[in-house]
Amino acid sequence: MSADSAPVLLAARGLRFTRDELPVFGPLDFELNAGEALLVQGDNGAGKTTLLRVLAGLLRADAGTLAIAGRPARPQARARHMAYLGHLPGLKADLSALENLDYLCGLHGRRPGLELEQALALVGLAGFEDAPLRTLSAGQKKRLGLARLWLSPAPLWLLDEPYANLDLDGIRLVNRMVQAHLHAGGAALITTHGAYAAPPVRTRLLELPPPARAEATA
Repeated sequence: MSADSAPVLLAARGLRFTRDELPVFGPLDFELNAGEALLVQGDNGAGKTTLLRVLAGLLRADAGTLAIAGRPARPQARARHMAYLGHLPGLKADLSALENLDYLCGLHGRRPGLELEQALALVGLAGFEDAPLRTLSAGQKKRLGLARLWLSPAPLWLLDEPYANLDLDGIRLVNRMVQAHLHAGGAALITTHGAYAAPPVRTRLLELPPPARAEATA
């Protein structure tokens, strides 16, 4: 399937967000097709995380429109189409790795034919099924979040700095996962400082300008 014929999974028009009367980002216009990655780059404070939180429905944009699979981005559409991996793991410290996955799949669904143990093995956590989350390292927690992502039936991945807290093997794991997801018809929006190369997939680039500064007053 060519890029021109692939379905548009996400489309933003005039999307803007401000905080304390200062623009954080926008207005932005971009599209993301099935089989593509959108790499969002920018300095610290440029609004990368804020953009993903707006797309996920955790923050409300000040202006613009957002469409998911050709329809307005209502909560039901976001829940069905989007899987969000943020800076915080969104996991329960007193549950084991396996219990966390089971709980989250109960909330958000699971891809048919995938077992929880398979996802843990994929991300390098085989043998940690019964380990409480609080005993895992930051990198292992990130890998558990990746296992949840892999289990998600959502076609659109929102990945905020997915390489953070990972070693080189973990970075390669993220890239393999993104490649497989896109090959299966999904799409991924990935924020990065530019510290790591994007996975070798069909990629669009969205550059966010440096953050706005309040003008000094006399």
